[in-house]
Amino acid sequence: MEMSKRVAFVAVALSWFVSVPAVAQDGLWDEARRLFQPIPLAPPAIKGIESTPSRVELGKMLYFDPRLSESHTISCNSCHIVGLGGVDVLENSIGHRWQRGARNVPTVLNAVFNTAQFWDGRATDLEEQAGGRLVDHSAMGSTREHVVEQIKGVSGYLGRFREAFPGQDDPIRFENVQNLIALFEATLITPDAPFDRWLRGQENAMTREERDGLEVFIRKGCANCHNGINVGGGMYAPFGVVEQPGAELLPPTDKGRFEVTKTATDEYVFKVPTLRNVVLTPPYFHSGKAWDLRQAVAVMGTAQLGASLSAAEVDKIVAFLHSLSGRQPEITYPFLPPSGPETPRPRP
Repeated sequence: MEMSKRVAFVAVALSWFVSVPAVAQDGLWDEARRLFQPIPLAPPAIKGIESTPSRVELGKMLYFDPRLSESHTISCNSCHIVGLGGVDVLENSIGHRWQRGARNVPTVLNAVFNTAQFWDGRATDLEEQAGGRLVDHSAMGSTREHVVEQIKGVSGYLGRFREAFPGQDDPIRFENVQNLIALFEATLITPDAPFDRWLRGQENAMTREERDGLEVFIRKGCANCHNGINVGGGMYAPFGVVEQPGAELLPPTDKGRFEVTKTATDEYVFKVPTLRNVVLTPPYFHSGKAWDLRQAVAVMGTAQLGASLSAAEVDKIVAFLHSLSGRQPEITYPFLPPSGPETPRPRP
């Protein structure tokens, strides 16, 4: 081989070797890449709903506007607080007229990647989730008709709706409201977690302890349910596959997905929650009765896997869970149009 060709061949070979992440030589990395995917750096599109800057901005305004509730005191952000990991840090949320919700509120962060919404999956997408909470008597307590009446009664909204939906003669309609809120919620993603950077090949993005925790997480079987882009949120599972966790953590009156499907095999079945940002979102489980993440991990070991995790194993898994906290959304609180004489009055 001529000298010039040899040099070119060696250069190409070296460039290929350098481009291969060092972690690719690690079997754990290969296994993790098979089970998980990093969160994208840009929000995903919602099928069937065109996203534009004016629509996302209007959706943000509606997300933060408490006047969409019957009492004018509860907004979407009241329970899904963006600055608190997308939850309210309560066992059960407080809704219309001080009613307590039946379950702990799931995080809105990265919810766009879930297979369905709510613990029982009764909403198939973010649009249905947003609309459902507006008209739930125990949440925001309004009706479809009153939501429309309320927004039409705030004169500053009309121009924004016309800008967002230029082809519609009457753009202030309930379907548009829930779709706008969903478009904004879809932007609430948390990319660039240490785990994401490691999955993309950045060898030192995770600590040795976090990688050890990932290995235990996979070896013990946690990743059988908590997998995919959201490290959960993609399937349903009974709470208590091997051992019932007790009435406090698993209230016998809450039969989970059975309430949706009326199928006997769905009793005490719930959507597997995402573990993204889980260290930011106590308390845990649908009952909200576990405030200590170490306790929650230990309970999942016995209840779901039939494994009595050692204290060291629990600590390692918790270390891995810390690597799932991504870059939090930085949201500028919107300036909302003022109420006027025609604005419907609150009914607390």
